[in-house]
Amino acid sequence: MFFEGEEESGSPSLVPFMTENAEELTADIALICDTGLFGNDTPGIVTRLRGLLGEELTVTGPSKDLHSGMYGGVSMNPARVLAKIIAALHDDTGRITIPNFYDGVRELSPEIAAQWDGLKFDSDGFLAQVGLSEPAGEKGRTALEMIWSRPTCEVNGIWGGYTGAGFKTVLPSQASAKISFRLVGQQDPNAIRESFRSMVQSLLPPDCSVEFREHGTSAGSEMATDDPAFEAAREALSDEWPQAAAFVGCGGSIPIAGHFKTILGMDAMLIGFARDNDAIHSPNEKYDQRSFHKGIRSWARILHLQCFQGRKLEQTLKILLF
Repeated sequence: MFFEGEEESGSPSLVPFMTENAEELTADIALICDTGLFGNDTPGIVTRLRGLLGEELTVTGPSKDLHSGMYGGVSMNPARVLAKIIAALHDDTGRITIPNFYDGVRELSPEIAAQWDGLKFDSDGFLAQVGLSEPAGEKGRTALEMIWSRPTCEVNGIWGGYTGAGFKTVLPSQASAKISFRLVGQQDPNAIRESFRSMVQSLLPPDCSVEFREHGTSAGSEMATDDPAFEAAREALSDEWPQAAAFVGCGGSIPIAGHFKTILGMDAMLIGFARDNDAIHSPNEKYDQRSFHKGIRSWARILHLQCFQGRKLEQTLKILLF
C-alpha cells in the first residue's frame, strides 16, 4: 500500500520518491480510491483523466498608465489587445483555434460511447444547478464528452487598469490573464504551450509586447481497458451495486495516475464511492455510511476477482493500492 499525503501542496516529494523506488513500487496494476459514484447507485471505473496546463500572460503597451482623455484613441490599449487575443482562442462552434491543439485527441470507441449514453446524464439539470441552460463547448458533442474526453481552453482571471471603487478614466499600461487548458489523450502540454505562445505573439499589434509565466503541466491519462483486470473489476462492482458499473471519465486531473503510467509503466484503476452531494473540499464535507459499507464490500469483491478468479495457484498478481 502506497500512502501519499502531499497532494494538496503539489506533491513535491512524490515524483522523486517514485523514481528512486520504482522497482519496489512497480506492479501489474494500481488501484486508486479517489473518485466517486455516477449518481447514487452506479459505480464508475475512471479510465481517463484530463491533464492540465496553466499559462499567465501580461500584455504591455504604453510605458505607464495614461489619461484616456489625453491619449484615448491614439494610444494602443493593452486591455483591448488582450480581449482580442482571448476572443480568438475559440471559433463560433466552440472549437479551440490554437494551431495543432487537437493533435493526440482521439474519438471515443463505440463501446465506451454506448456505456456513456446508457448513463442517461441529465445535462440540463447539471447546468441548471449553477444557473445555466446552454452548453458552451464544441457543437455536436454531448455534455459527458465535453467533461470527460474533450480538451478545454478557459480564462480563469483577467485584470488591468483601475479596478477599485469608484471610477478612474485610466488607459492601462498592462493587461493580464490566466488561461488554463484541460488536456486529454496524447496531447503534449509542452507543444501546446509553445503553440499558444506563438499564436499570442502573432496577434500583437505594433507597440505591444507580451510576457508569459508558466504554471505547471501534467499530461492526460487514458487507461488500457482491454486489460482483463478492468472488466473483472466492472463485474465485481456490478454484483454489489443496483446499477451495472461503467467505464467513465473524470474532468479533473489526478496526476498520480499519470505518474504510475510514465514512471512505473502500469495502468491505474480509479474506483471510489463518493456522492455528488458530499461537498468535497467544502465546509461540512461528508461521506455516506452506505458508500463506506458498500465500498468495503466492493473492494473485497474486486481484490478477490483480481487475485484469485481464473488463476492457477502458482500465479500471482501484484497490485499497488494507493
